[in-house]
Amino acid sequence: MTPTAATRIRFALRTITLSASLSALLCLAPPAHAQENKDGNLHLASKLELDIIKVLIKQEAAWNRGDIDTFAQAYKNSPDTIFLSGRLTRGYVPLLNQYHANYPTKESMGNLAFSELEVRPLDDTFAICLGHYHLERTKKEGGNADGVFSLVLEKTDQGWKIVIDHTT
Repeated sequence: MTPTAATRIRFALRTITLSASLSALLCLAPPAHAQENKDGNLHLASKLELDIIKVLIKQEAAWNRGDIDTFAQAYKNSPDTIFLSGRLTRGYVPLLNQYHANYPTKESMGNLAFSELEVRPLDDTFAICLGHYHLERTKKEGGNADGVFSLVLEKTDQGWKIVIDHTT
């Protein structure tokens, strides 16, 4: 998405349901209005929040193409990156290897959808993102899976990167 397109996106979302149509909306939408969040208050998403949501939109799209390597680019390539989901994995390379081992084929990856995203900036460099995921797969490939996640993201020279991922 170009910086010009990003400046045109001014919609209020504390909670978002992601899909292919949302990706298209983010690329093409004119400035939108504020919307109510769960508390009934209006919230206009900041550039920081939108930048983080774009990271997850790209992740979702890569996953649904069966592209784990591009999906994993959302994580900081560092030995300090942490992934916690049933077990603790430290480091980008072990995290990537774990994804490849757990999802060896596009069919085993299924179709991923993120929803109810909530971005909470901590400062200009760090933010937390909470959300839900739904993974749709055939029974043969492990069946559907649902859960929640919390991410800590760091603003780096390469953009926002996940440094801690706790997925249940």
